[in-house]
Amino acid sequence: MLIIGSHVGFKQTQLLGSVEEALSYKANTFMFYTGAPQNTLRSDINDNLTKKANALMKDNNIDINNVVCHAPYIVNPATNDPLKQDFAINFLTNELRRCENLGVNKIVVHPGSAVSETREEAINNIIYVINNVLNNNINVTILLETMAGKGNEMGITTSELKQVIDNIDNKDRIGVCLDTCHLNDAGYDISKFDEYLLEFDELIGIDKIGCVHINDSKNEIASHKDRHENIGIGTIGFNNLLSVIYNTKLENIPKILETPYVGDFDEDKNRLYPPYKYEIDMIKTKIFNTNLLNDIRKEYKN
Repeated sequence: MLIIGSHVGFKQTQLLGSVEEALSYKANTFMFYTGAPQNTLRSDINDNLTKKANALMKDNNIDINNVVCHAPYIVNPATNDPLKQDFAINFLTNELRRCENLGVNKIVVHPGSAVSETREEAINNIIYVINNVLNNNINVTILLETMAGKGNEMGITTSELKQVIDNIDNKDRIGVCLDTCHLNDAGYDISKFDEYLLEFDELIGIDKIGCVHINDSKNEIASHKDRHENIGIGTIGFNNLLSVIYNTKLENIPKILETPYVGDFDEDKNRLYPPYKYEIDMIKTKIFNTNLLNDIRKEYKN
């Protein structure tokens, strides 16, 4: 079964609004932040809205077990700073509680950056933070995301992720989120995705893959830049992305689009339109829409 969705909002109507947006794209899963991804401000979870969201998911065959949360970018588990480590532990633990309250059992976390420490020190810091975050009975799994290698990002190789996972005490609650753009920009050839999966399985185990972010890339392989592109328009290409999406080894794993919104004809940066309905349709039909961007603009302009 194809489990496909996109990043959606989580605003005044919280999870209910997230479900409604996902359904408007004809998705059967989705990913959300429980607040803005750029900060750690969080409002209380509204249990009534959560109940309505769960009822709507049930009516539309969305399995809550395939829904994914994402932690904000500014949390840095790799830091050497004790105060920032404590902040990361406390904030991520609270995010896990919020996920459990919503009924969501997976959260994607960026491994962080080695700002003023060696990569080996940063790995040890990630291990320390994650072990402390998972030192509880909250039924939520952390999925460490594969990163592009921009700046001093950690988690750019399978071996780095393995080093972290091997040292996590609660191994049942640790996994990986693959990101196709990040893999490409880190130096992995998506046209040889089966070879990548073979290496991943040998080092970590495919059973640890809990989510896949499906993004094309604006950059050439090994650029270490992390700039997402719409499906089929970037350097990875439509058919290579389809080979990831429909790979039988990842059949029951949610695939999430994080592709960029599309700008209007007049390039007014204040008018950006979500591409997800069109991209999900292309993925389902396996037919690339050569007029993708213009079709999106025309729909929302009308």
